[in-house]
Amino acid sequence: MNHRHLLPTEIDLLLDDEEGFGVAPLKAHVRACPECMARLEDARLVTDAIEELPHFAPSFSFADAVMAKVPVFVPWHVAARDAVREAVREWVPESRPARAVAFGLATSVATVLTVGILWIASQTDLLVFATGIAGSRLRELIVDGSRDALLTLFGSQTLALISQAGTLGVLLLFGGFLLTAGATTFGLRRIAIASSQRRA
Repeated sequence: MNHRHLLPTEIDLLLDDEEGFGVAPLKAHVRACPECMARLEDARLVTDAIEELPHFAPSFSFADAVMAKVPVFVPWHVAARDAVREAVREWVPESRPARAVAFGLATSVATVLTVGILWIASQTDLLVFATGIAGSRLRELIVDGSRDALLTLFGSQTLALISQAGTLGVLLLFGGFLLTAGATTFGLRRIAIASSQRRA
């Protein structure tokens, strides 16, 4: 052990008055080495000075003040659960009688809704029949309205021509309309740009 000085961890062992197999050679080295003895005495002075310092306890609000500045990651499910709890807390009354009344009302509404849903589900024939009538009536209204709008806009001859042309004719007519509209828009834009360049 005489070939080297003590390491900081070994000095810590001596400061803590540890006992064990490897401590006796360390103590022997300190007695023989004035430099390690001086380092050990300096470390003892620091340790004694720290022990003599008054022990302060932080205030009760210290942890809250520190945690208020720490960004805490909250998982989405925890945030959702807390939001639901807050919403429930806002809607649930404070007093016991008011809670009992609110619970009774909620139970009544849930019972009425459940009975209504069960009744509608048991009347499937009626439901299918009503849905079929409503669907066919809506379809008739859309078809009649579209035919009347086309008759008003284009006249009966155009409508007869469209019905004779079939789906391909309608697609070609619609494509020609889009092509004409696009060409007209492009031409008007070119005229507007040329006009603004002449003014500048």
